[in-house]
Amino acid sequence: MATFPNRDGIGKSELTLCADDYSLLTDLYQLTMAACYTGEGVEQRRANFELFVRRLPENFGYLISMGLDQVLTYLANFRFSPTQIQALQETGIFAHATPKFWTLLAEGCFTGDVWAVPEGTAVFANQPLLRVEAPLWQAQLVETYLLNTINYQTLIATRAARLRDVAGETATLLEFGTRRAFSPQGSLWAARAALAGGLNATSNVLAALQLGEQPSGTMAHALVMALSAMTGSEEQAFTAFHRYFPGAPLLIDTYDTMAAAEHLAAKVNGGEMELAGVRLDSGDLVSLSKQVRSLLPDVSIFASGDLDEWEIARLQAAGAEIDGYGLGTRLVTGAPVNGVYKLVEIDGIPVMKHSSSKVSYPGRKQIFRSLVGGQVKTDTLALADESNISGSPLLQLVVQNGQPLHPPASLQEIRQRTAASVASLPAETRRLDAPVEVDVAISARLQELILKTEKRTAEVVRNS
Repeated sequence: MATFPNRDGIGKSELTLCADDYSLLTDLYQLTMAACYTGEGVEQRRANFELFVRRLPENFGYLISMGLDQVLTYLANFRFSPTQIQALQETGIFAHATPKFWTLLAEGCFTGDVWAVPEGTAVFANQPLLRVEAPLWQAQLVETYLLNTINYQTLIATRAARLRDVAGETATLLEFGTRRAFSPQGSLWAARAALAGGLNATSNVLAALQLGEQPSGTMAHALVMALSAMTGSEEQAFTAFHRYFPGAPLLIDTYDTMAAAEHLAAKVNGGEMELAGVRLDSGDLVSLSKQVRSLLPDVSIFASGDLDEWEIARLQAAGAEIDGYGLGTRLVTGAPVNGVYKLVEIDGIPVMKHSSSKVSYPGRKQIFRSLVGGQVKTDTLALADESNISGSPLLQLVVQNGQPLHPPASLQEIRQRTAASVASLPAETRRLDAPVEVDVAISARLQELILKTEKRTAEVVRNS
């Protein structure tokens, strides 16, 4: 197996990532295919790739598209440095590549167009979240990074939107997933997608500050155990924490939840303490929250501990007295979004994949969405140049000739778009169990193109 030499940052044991590394963050076959295209003289042919999901995760009725902002940043930084090119050459893998391939990498950058649905938009299976129109070698090389960021952020944003939908508009929802995210980079993307999907705040300090948000959190059991062990009193631990963070929420289930609640109630009722909230992290949250509410009627009750949308729905149905939730492990992990990136047109020729259960539709496509009374009635998947389809087109031109056309949307704008998008979906599509996807029609012209492409492909197979 080839490895990069330890030269100028390549081969570092830390495996850290910065913008200068983006172009090498790809699968090897993207580079070997680009070298092949170059050797065959077709690297500059115009190619169209679409990124879509063949099927939704189990019990998901929709997805919330997310990650476009990071895609645009990546494309703007898409370049290969002399050090990176030398490292690739020294692997020996590209010994038979033409000199033109190395010139292409040394001088190239992304010069194509990108069409995408805005972040925060609800989408369904087989609908393109974005389309890349670019020289073949460029459109091929960007696949891995685009799938990486869009698949993961779309998963987190969708989970966040579902959590908000279940918990309601007034509940406080905090993202606590950093310690469970798949990597430090993943934790930043998870925090961003969770906020854009509808959560109020994140405990990830770096993510919050980079996004211009206020980080939010409470305290851990360690503080209570450490200070109470040294002072002999849980009450003293709470007092010490409030000395530096007056009124902050307190974690009350380290030892005896109800005993802690009773002591706090006495202080609050006696005017000795101002308390914004308490957090419950274990035990019977329904019973405990009701008991705590009876003692602290004006204090917010916050719950955490492997919660997800199904558990929140169960707590609400059981009458739990909970005002907010901390979401971690089940938010930032779970069933993946299996987005794919497929060639749909090359040099003006529509193409499609025929593999069993992995069919893709040919041609450049657009999604037309029809609303009735503010509710999604139907979506139509059509060819991009069709003009007689009812509804509004979802895919928008966001990059032209390699240049972004619009400033990035703010987190608040995306959050509002997510909320409006979810609100526009039918109730049966939003439900947690056995949801029903919105009907997606296929235009007559696209159906005709599918049949023509299937016929042409069959002829290619027969002639091979």
